[in-house]
Amino acid sequence: MTIEAARAEDADALSRFAERAFTDTFAHLYDPADLAAFLPTWNPPERICAQIADPAWAIRVARGADGAITGFAKMGPLDLPLPPDQPAGNATELHQLYVSEAAKGTGIAAALMQWAIGWARERASILYLSVFIDNPRAQAFYRRYGFVDVGRNPFRVGNHIDEDRIWRLDL
Repeated sequence: MTIEAARAEDADALSRFAERAFTDTFAHLYDPADLAAFLPTWNPPERICAQIADPAWAIRVARGADGAITGFAKMGPLDLPLPPDQPAGNATELHQLYVSEAAKGTGIAAALMQWAIGWARERASILYLSVFIDNPRAQAFYRRYGFVDVGRNPFRVGNHIDEDRIWRLDL
């Protein structure tokens, strides 16, 4: 396994990987029409390419021995609708951390998370993320790193609105 900075030429593969990871985990929750409306606008290659080029963002890609993407983490400016009691100043956000089903339990998620926390510490004093309320595996993972639940984040998939939770880590 290698972990490296994403390159512009990774944008298409990252978009497909994110879509596959999202659908593998969550597709059963949604009406197919809602999912079909959401996926093309959620993580298109053009947006990923722009984020790769923007110094306010950082994406690290984990690759298997064959060079295929097995996971990635995306860091960037805070974009969450924070509750009024949560400080936004000097904060950053873990926007996505996905690992393929086959790579879960291999340490890739931990390696990506360690990179994400290190990246955040160089830039901010608070790291936020959002996680689906019914994703106990992810919640347990983030809890191990010291994140705490601080509020609600409505997450729209088509016409369906999920309840995600905002989690915070003081760096």
